[in-house]
Amino acid sequence: MEADIFEYHKEEDNLDVESFQGDKRKLIQPASLKDPKLEKLKEELVDWINKALKPEHIVVQSLEEDLYDGLVLHHLLSRLAGVHLTMDEIALTSTAQIRKLEVVLEELDKRLGLQDCSDIKWNVKLIHNKDLLATIHLLVAMVRCFQPELDLPPNVKVEVVVVEVSKSGIKSDVQTEVLTEESSSMSSDSPSNAEREDPIEQLLKLEAHKVNTVKKAILHFVNQNVAAMGLQVADMDKQFADGVILLLLIGQLEGFFVPLFEFNLTPVNDSEMLHNVTLALDLLNDSGLQLSTVDPQDIVSQDVVATLKVLYALFKRHKEK
Repeated sequence: MEADIFEYHKEEDNLDVESFQGDKRKLIQPASLKDPKLEKLKEELVDWINKALKPEHIVVQSLEEDLYDGLVLHHLLSRLAGVHLTMDEIALTSTAQIRKLEVVLEELDKRLGLQDCSDIKWNVKLIHNKDLLATIHLLVAMVRCFQPELDLPPNVKVEVVVVEVSKSGIKSDVQTEVLTEESSSMSSDSPSNAEREDPIEQLLKLEAHKVNTVKKAILHFVNQNVAAMGLQVADMDKQFADGVILLLLIGQLEGFFVPLFEFNLTPVNDSEMLHNVTLALDLLNDSGLQLSTVDPQDIVSQDVVATLKVLYALFKRHKEK
């Protein structure tokens, strides 16, 4: 087995035995790397990062290659936790990257409530060495803390080889590592799952008259706030599709004016509508109202669920002001 382990890493990772002397290192088995569940989890995490950092125009393509220098984690910390650290935006040297990671991970561990925990499954060395296992553990913990309503693929497990290098030799053992728990795969009517489910998703499972009652309340709230601009909404499913009323409503509620040159006041095609809706969602993200599960194209396509999610978020924030 030991020969197989080091033959694999000779080809893939160029494992430096001396650098890990006295340490234990977990290596994902090649077969597990091809597991569809793991691939799905990686895709979901990449998508989550890209939606969260869209206002910063940061695009991540690979968890292994794009997080090791601390830049993405720095921006996620700022966006999700509102923590603004004073440091260089880009760290070019390995030393600068490690220093940046030390500061970012220390703050992240604090926000995750893990700074005094001996069971943390990531550290500066692992993240900087592009360790996929440690990177996924960190990102899953961040999702659970900062955006618990996001449903990651449940029950994702991988086979790992635990390698321990010491002066007396090399020890190895095969174990199963849990990346996401089974809890999110419980029946949809279980209390824990229902509590995490998006409130609009829950709403649409109710009887039609109850859904209509909530929609009327949201519509009344919208019209109260757009009436001063001489506007009235009669059909929520359609009138928000071009983004115009949505932008004006956001400006009214959040107390700012969206310059007319920033959007299309009379959009004539889907591209102009999409620009308006994307701008509206970016403004909401900038204001701290995270709507990562809403795709601008869905609103343009008059998707009632997407539209309701945005309006409900505004309603919830401003209804008592």
